[in-house]
Amino acid sequence: MPKNRKLHGVDKTRTKRDVNNCCVGMSRISMTALADAIVMIRAMNIAQKEILAGELSRVQPNMLASVVVLPRMGVSLSKMEVPIEMLLICFQAMKQAGLNWPLITEAEQEKQLGRYIAAVRVGEDMGRLGPGQNTRAMKKYLITFPEKPLLAFVTTELSKWLAGVAPEETDSHIMLSIVNLVNCIAFVPMPRAGK
Repeated sequence: MPKNRKLHGVDKTRTKRDVNNCCVGMSRISMTALADAIVMIRAMNIAQKEILAGELSRVQPNMLASVVVLPRMGVSLSKMEVPIEMLLICFQAMKQAGLNWPLITEAEQEKQLGRYIAAVRVGEDMGRLGPGQNTRAMKKYLITFPEKPLLAFVTTELSKWLAGVAPEETDSHIMLSIVNLVNCIAFVPMPRAGK
């Protein structure tokens, strides 16, 4: 039986099967949910963002911690606006998707960071084997990635940001933190229906 939801004037209709049976290659977060999240976060004032950050700290504290820790890793406060915005957009997109998301744990974050680093290393190793091999490895990774719209958005935003800032070694911490959030969202095991 369809589950009807009307959020911000947009009809969101999903069946129970759609919500609980996300398979590889199928986004849990629709392009509409992502677009709504982007518009909502960019329209918020600081007080509204603080309220959302409070909710985030209660519901997904490890996601928040993965960004809040960046200054301790040497990231300057002047560069924190983009990772905070990306975090809030990711969280709002999760909410807009209408799913019952499990807690993303520190262990899940470590697991997904390891997965991402392994994929990058395979691409680098493949590049040493011959021209185009690393491109093929990256294409395979992207083809099987379940949250393509979210990954594309974050990658584009980080690329624009990098083009407009003075480069620092710590920029890699920002990029890894945000890409890891996307990986966690994409691969965190969802609870089964009825549990």
